[in-house]
Amino acid sequence: MSVGAARAFPAWATSGTGGAAAKGAVLSGDLIQLNVAQGHFGVGGKSRHAISVNGSVPAPLIRLKEGQNVRIAVTNHLREDTSIHWHGLLVPFQMDGVPGVSFPGIGPGETFTYEFPVRQAGSYWYHSHSGMQEAMGLYGPIIIDPAADDPVSHDREHVIVLADWSPVHPHMLLKRLKQMGGYYNMQRQTMAGLLAGRDQSLKERIDWGGMRMDPTDISDISAAAYRYLVNGHGPDENWTGLFAPGERVRLRIINASAMTNFNVRLPGLPMTVVQCDGQDVQPVETDEFQIGIAETYDVIVQPEKAAAYALIAEAIDRSGLVRATLAPRPGMVAPIPPLRPRPLLGMKDMGMDMSGMNHGEGHAMRMTMRDPSVAPQVDMGAGVATLSPMPVDRTGERPTGLEEVDHRVLTYADLKSLTPNADHRAPSRSIDIHLTANMERYMWSFDGVKLSDGADPIPFRHGERVRVTLINDTMMPHPIHLHGHFFELEIGQGVHNPRKHTVNVLPGGKVSFHLTADALGDWAFHCHMLMHMHSGMMRVVTVRHAEDGA
Repeated sequence: MSVGAARAFPAWATSGTGGAAAKGAVLSGDLIQLNVAQGHFGVGGKSRHAISVNGSVPAPLIRLKEGQNVRIAVTNHLREDTSIHWHGLLVPFQMDGVPGVSFPGIGPGETFTYEFPVRQAGSYWYHSHSGMQEAMGLYGPIIIDPAADDPVSHDREHVIVLADWSPVHPHMLLKRLKQMGGYYNMQRQTMAGLLAGRDQSLKERIDWGGMRMDPTDISDISAAAYRYLVNGHGPDENWTGLFAPGERVRLRIINASAMTNFNVRLPGLPMTVVQCDGQDVQPVETDEFQIGIAETYDVIVQPEKAAAYALIAEAIDRSGLVRATLAPRPGMVAPIPPLRPRPLLGMKDMGMDMSGMNHGEGHAMRMTMRDPSVAPQVDMGAGVATLSPMPVDRTGERPTGLEEVDHRVLTYADLKSLTPNADHRAPSRSIDIHLTANMERYMWSFDGVKLSDGADPIPFRHGERVRVTLINDTMMPHPIHLHGHFFELEIGQGVHNPRKHTVNVLPGGKVSFHLTADALGDWAFHCHMLMHMHSGMMRVVTVRHAEDGA
């Protein structure tokens, strides 16, 4: 089968589309049928086995209405179990689609019918929670229209699904990472970089080498293995969405990648962020934002000229990018900017903000970082190489790689919910959760314990209000997702703190959020970097009535 013959796009993902509402672009109604089956997918001249939904990769767009009840029948035509998780949707836990947590999974030849009320509006997505099927093509967008008037006025909309794709099977990618954590890092520092003054000084290299740290280790898997996609199209294929000059165009941007955080911009065209993780926010204009894996951002752009504009999604390690185009007619192209210099991690990314310290204090800090006695509440086994001695709240800081760009960059601190949050209670208790790893051995965990090693569930009482603090003891950002709930980031906006289901915790940073445990059941809680989750960075959250016990 040729690469060209292997491609099958759903209508919403076809290049040159007039918008996501185009006739035939969606699955909707009270009963929807999804068929999961073997397929192929090719990009950049290489094709391999994929998993398709209704014959296509990416999967069909599902469009629902807030307030409706929906039944989605999923039939498994594979020779292995499958599942679908409705990412960000508030559903009964039995319908959440996580094998071993909320249901057994869907066996070969079986049909499972998900049935749930649609309790919200916004931009979401769905994906497999079985094996690594998500990385093999089983992902697609969900749009839910509000029951009342949409607070976001727009003339046209496009769904923009970002993804990464490799001709190498994801299990092989993971095997290589376990053999050598930096297997796909082709951007290490060189002697030429040292002499040219582009990289760390010799002393800095010696200090970092003594701690067995690599300041270029930003993404586990880079463009050395991945092609980056917009709606299933590679950068050379130039996916194009149409507009008429002067229109307010809504872009529903979803990061469905397995392992890639992206920096997103449209050179020459400002973006107004109006929604994050499906939740309306007070409009805020920016020129670039970082979208963590599994996050969604809705933005409004208003191109006045009949010109082509490039939509650029650059991997945060700057090893590669994917572009799409907004244009008044098909065939137009906009200049593709060159890749920007790759960033280097610093002391703050290790949880060691050295500003104001003398040399002796800094030396002591490096030593305690490797001393298991500094944090006895965390299991310092072989799976934990470091703990951040001075983690700081970085929600107001520009994210990795965007610290020095000369235009506006969105931070979490810029986000305010459009309407006041429903629960104004102060939390009755607080818990800390450490994001831990031995990156050299490619071991990932929460609080030093992998899920497969018998990690205890994290218990909540139904209806209680809890302050949760995530502390990143690693040198990578982690997009942490809690199923079945939204939480409010603690960023000083009071009742307008933004509501999210996924939060990207910067290296050496910490993020606090307030959670109302209002959804009974067992819920997955994990890093959404697929290979981190599969390597142990996952727990189960239980929500029980007080009288039901632990």
